[in-house]
Amino acid sequence: KHVLNAQVSVRAPCCQKWKTMEMVFACKKCKKVFRKDMTAFEESDEYCPHCDNHYIIPAKTPQMGIGVEGEDARMVKDFRSKINKPEIDDLLTERMG
Repeated sequence: KHVLNAQVSVRAPCCQKWKTMEMVFACKKCKKVFRKDMTAFEESDEYCPHCDNHYIIPAKTPQMGIGVEGEDARMVKDFRSKINKPEIDDLLTERMG
């Protein structure tokens, strides 16, 4: 799942033959990498050791929905009144004759 407000990147071993409880994190704020032992995880371990960024926070995940994003001029609805075809025909007959 994608977490929108993630504070760290988790660097995990690529296969299951590494049976370690140590994880490597990369802080997105200070761009430094640090290791944490997950067997002895404490409340003080919820912060980056380099910049004190609190990286254990409630996750925000994207919600499904249909909507329009962007500021493209083609996507803006035209609220001007449209001229009806009978009005155009009336104008043409007036001018022609």
